[in-house]
Amino acid sequence: MDIHLHHEEQHLKSSDFITDVVIGMSDGLTVPFALAAGLSGAVASNALVTTAGIAEIIAGSIAMGLGGYLAGQTELDHYRSEKRREYEEVERVPEREKQEIRDVFAEYGFSPEIQDVITEELAKDKDKWVEFMMRFELGLEEPHPKRATQSALTIGLSYIIGGTIPLLPYFVTNTPHVGLVYSAVVTLMCLFVFGFFKSKVTGQPPLLGALKVVLIGAAAAGAAYGIAQWIGGGHG
Repeated sequence: MDIHLHHEEQHLKSSDFITDVVIGMSDGLTVPFALAAGLSGAVASNALVTTAGIAEIIAGSIAMGLGGYLAGQTELDHYRSEKRREYEEVERVPEREKQEIRDVFAEYGFSPEIQDVITEELAKDKDKWVEFMMRFELGLEEPHPKRATQSALTIGLSYIIGGTIPLLPYFVTNTPHVGLVYSAVVTLMCLFVFGFFKSKVTGQPPLLGALKVVLIGAAAAGAAYGIAQWIGGGHG
């Protein structure tokens, strides 16, 4: 039993971590890439592109991390609120709550006699009773107490790592246009690899998923570059 619970907990933690990495990396690769592409069509200095890019990565990682923290904290608050409500209902209307236990086991085909035996045994321990109702009636698993903080850090760091990739070529090239060419090659390759593994993890067709991620990144960067060129041409 302990081994099963340990395995399940590790699985859930791993799933949460992968989800946070995907959220941070997908935006980190795409948004700074689009920003750098747009600036490459409007300015003549790599320093301006890298400065604006770094500022965006810092601001974006903070915003994304905060969003992850708030989402994790909301999940925890919701679970605790529902748990308090279940304890109140177990105290106030125990027979109704017992019937809900019977209903759960009835769905699995247990006979009424077995339903009664299990229900009465489970009702002897209020903590286990409430835990059962949380999991099987409401479908809620207790989030890890540090989930919000871990989510914020994972998403924020993933955003920084992803966002740094499109900027690197601008540090080693002479003009924004040349930097954009190398940035596009490197970033689109990374988006393809990222999209491939993301699709494998989520059970989607890897190649199709990779192409979708690449097309989204390319479309965002192309749109930003095109608008910058159009506005620059209009001012000219």
